[in-house]
Amino acid sequence: MFFLEELKQKIITETALKDSDFFYPPSAKLGDLSGACFIIAKEQKKNPVEVAQAMVVDLENNKKTKKYFIDIKAVGPYINFFIKPQNLAEKIIGEIKREKKNYGHNNLGNQHRIMIEYSNANTHKEYHVGHLRNIAYGESIKRLLQANGYQTVPVSYINDFGIHVAKTIWNWQRYNYQSNLDNKGYLLGKCYSEASQLLDKEPQLKEEVGHIMKEIESRQGPFFEKWQETRDWSIKYFDSIYKELDVKFDHIFYENEVIADGLKLVNNLIEKKIFVKSQGAIIADLEKYNLGILPIIRSDGTALYPVADLALASEKFNKYHLDESIYVVDVRQGLYFKQLFRILELSGYQQKLTHLAYDFVTLPEGMMSSRTGQVITYEELKKRLIDKLINETRQRHNDWTNNRVEQVAHNLAISTIKFEMLKVNANKIITFNIEEAARFDGYTACYLQYGYARLKSIIRKEKFNLFKYPISYTELNNDLERELLIKLARYPEIVFAANQKYDPSELAKYLFELVQLSNDYYHGVNILKAESKVCRARLTLIKAIAQVLNNGLELLGINVLEEM
Repeated sequence: MFFLEELKQKIITETALKDSDFFYPPSAKLGDLSGACFIIAKEQKKNPVEVAQAMVVDLENNKKTKKYFIDIKAVGPYINFFIKPQNLAEKIIGEIKREKKNYGHNNLGNQHRIMIEYSNANTHKEYHVGHLRNIAYGESIKRLLQANGYQTVPVSYINDFGIHVAKTIWNWQRYNYQSNLDNKGYLLGKCYSEASQLLDKEPQLKEEVGHIMKEIESRQGPFFEKWQETRDWSIKYFDSIYKELDVKFDHIFYENEVIADGLKLVNNLIEKKIFVKSQGAIIADLEKYNLGILPIIRSDGTALYPVADLALASEKFNKYHLDESIYVVDVRQGLYFKQLFRILELSGYQQKLTHLAYDFVTLPEGMMSSRTGQVITYEELKKRLIDKLINETRQRHNDWTNNRVEQVAHNLAISTIKFEMLKVNANKIITFNIEEAARFDGYTACYLQYGYARLKSIIRKEKFNLFKYPISYTELNNDLERELLIKLARYPEIVFAANQKYDPSELAKYLFELVQLSNDYYHGVNILKAESKVCRARLTLIKAIAQVLNNGLELLGINVLEEM
């Protein structure tokens, strides 16, 4: 149990306060922890101000609770608790010292096995800003689940067999692109956008695309061979992105590998009367569940998305022995996943199914679309960020080599992409503004990375092992230090809450506030020039802050920079 949670439970044991009555005051001057007396007063039919005053008197006379606090005050209907700084410092820094990179983790997940599916891109299309939200969100949720004691199976599902493939190959053949070009996987996406725009203008050409699609589905002939070749280009391109973003999957599923099993499942579900034939097509009639009609097979016999998704779900549960399966897919698919989950339930699957939805990423100039080519691809976004950050870094370090500047700028660009995707709640639209995202002040990855690098710079200036020698925790007694210690103490609660709500933005906000506090401390308190005993205590606090920042950024999928 976390230190602050233990403290709450001790108070609850000795009073009528409940867990829901506690909150953290908006200012450290009001205390480290507060309890509201409204509910208790209502239950006792008393004035909440009088209840708070009486409870403070009881707490002041209670040796079991009094020993933890330097003061307990009644302020109107609230009780404000001021924790003893030495007790707080010993507990929190001691725990960070002991747990290091595991500080903030818990075992509440009890090793339940959860598969999380994300980064479901399509081959032969661009990997753009919208995909980056999916992969950043999914990766962070995976890490939060692991930090909360769950066993995760991260996977991706790639659509490599749809009509978009035929459009791309059709256009590639028309323009006779050269196969020896660099970054062919990236160019396929450009080719798809061109094809979509051209087919919208000249719909009569769609018959040619349909012919290519049938040959690919037959799995023989020159267009099928071209599909195999170009598919490999896309997959290698995706692999290079995953490596650059430090994302690893236990397995990647492909539509073409499960579609045959899906068609067998369709026949089985027709026999069970879960699917029915309707005007030559096959559908799932879910009207009685208020979920409408879901088409499964078109009247021309071609399969729709649910066919592969049903086969994929079956393979997941039968092969991986899961307690839960999480799908990270954008908000537009909300109804579809309700329909899919209902079909799986009717089919006999009892495992928990969760759709983690997230909203769109837009540009300052408006919505994106692969069909129209109105997108910022991953490569374009990365280049623009790196170019901007190279200039910023050179201004700060004119003595650095070009290679060092470029490496830092590259790492900052990756950090920036991830942080911008995670600092906003998944239910909200993101407007990705490159100029704002790359700033070194404000709510940005650069600000957090710079704050961390500055802490590490302070630590490097003092050569003793900060966590090896005894520290006088009584020296950590000013208001800023107490506020920082409370902030560090709250980190495990934030890790727990971010996981419970599937909301990495709570963790991002916490880390930003921690850097703000540490910057105030850096500017407001003499650290390296303080008296030796005080210096070591303060440096130990600095190291504890740096450890928590490192831990938190790692849960966001962001690698820290030691120097900037």
